[in-house]
Amino acid sequence: MADLRLPTLNRVLLTGRLTRDCELRYTPSGVAVTNFSIACNRRYKDQSGEWRDETTFVGIVAWQRLAERCGEYLHKGSAIMVEGRLHSRSWETEDGQRRSILEVRADRVEFLDRLGAEERAAATATTESPKADEPETTPGTDDDVPF
Repeated sequence: MADLRLPTLNRVLLTGRLTRDCELRYTPSGVAVTNFSIACNRRYKDQSGEWRDETTFVGIVAWQRLAERCGEYLHKGSAIMVEGRLHSRSWETEDGQRRSILEVRADRVEFLDRLGAEERAAATATTESPKADEPETTPGTDDDVPF
């Protein structure tokens, strides 16, 4: 049983709306990074037959050019689809407590809100030929879904 090798798979695909504006910043070496969270909703019927809504809040981290595009075009309430991988990180607070978080490291973010013609052209122009090590961001054309 110890010789059993499992394939590695760590992919996440989520749709939701931003719960707050993106926090775009740069590392000391000049690499862009942004953090934001999305609300993912699930609607189901409970045992009594009534519809219930369940919301899950998920933290997202984007790096490099993807982070810059998210910071430029996304704001609270924006509808997006995120593709990435789960990542766990931990740190120690100033008072010595150990904290940890599980978040999604975004490889691709698709903007699901309708963009104006100028915004669409700007977003498309910057994502036509991404570098191999940089994730791609492409605007979507789906109808706007109310939050």
